[in-house]
Amino acid sequence: MPLLLALALAGSLAIHAAALFGTDLEWFGGEPESEPLQAVLRPPPAPGKPAGPPVKAKKPPRSAAPAAPDVHPEPPAEAEAPPALPAAEPEAEEVVADNAEAAPPPVKALLPSSGAIRFAIYQEALGIQVGRAEHSWEFDADGHYRLRNMTETSGLVSLFKPLRVTAESRGRLVAGGLQPDRYQTWKNGQDNRDGADFDWANGQVHLARNDSRQAIQPGAQDLLSLTYQLAYLENPAAGSSISLVTARKVEPYLLEALGEEEIDIPAGHFHTLHLRARADTTTEIWIALDLHRLPVKIRYTDRKGDSFVQVATEIGSLATPAAP
Repeated sequence: MPLLLALALAGSLAIHAAALFGTDLEWFGGEPESEPLQAVLRPPPAPGKPAGPPVKAKKPPRSAAPAAPDVHPEPPAEAEAPPALPAAEPEAEEVVADNAEAAPPPVKALLPSSGAIRFAIYQEALGIQVGRAEHSWEFDADGHYRLRNMTETSGLVSLFKPLRVTAESRGRLVAGGLQPDRYQTWKNGQDNRDGADFDWANGQVHLARNDSRQAIQPGAQDLLSLTYQLAYLENPAAGSSISLVTARKVEPYLLEALGEEEIDIPAGHFHTLHLRARADTTTEIWIALDLHRLPVKIRYTDRKGDSFVQVATEIGSLATPAAP
């Protein structure tokens, strides 16, 4: 390929890659390959049905990754002790007993306590890989979660547009699913002020980009927690509307169900539900119904009609989280 043609092609791919990895556009991404994934996730068998075969993870070739400082999750806040009850009276004791029986059970994660998915990202029309990604999650025993997403350009594109975007969502599990407390993003290691701080007590979210406060309703999600909130939808096949907090605003995110599909990708064969959200851009996601509703394929189509597809290459245990 002539040098000028190669330069023009790389420049075009870099521009589209920048759009794909923009924090307002992507659902999730990942990090460059580091240590190979070890464990294999197996979904719990459905009642009355034998468990399906495990999803085998393929080991990628090892490659050197830059050393980075360890990032530790924040310690969970200590619960305040309930106020003391007045002197015992028969009526008060009965009320306490009734309240104890009505208390909801602790909310448990629908996923293993930790895990990771690696993806390859392709410019679909050209069939050229332009990036790679890793998405990871951690749920602790106290109901807090930490989601992390790192995406970077690769190959020829990375020579002309080295780009690495990291996003992190922290929060807790509640009766309706995930409740984010803080969302933060980094671009090439620097905080790019696209974060959001959720104030559930006052029903507001603070957006760092425009320093605004906007109203939120129960169930609102950030760009990263949205992916895992799909596991808590009662009937995703019927479609859904989720309030989504982006870097600029809060808006309803309408999910349209396109039906169940069998897909074969590098990570294995999956029985999936195909979902789509359309606005001025279109995002499609295939969640594995036979593996905790994990996202295994994503297609993003921009305003010009150019599309990029992410396909899972490995699903397994949590790799050591890298710094932004």
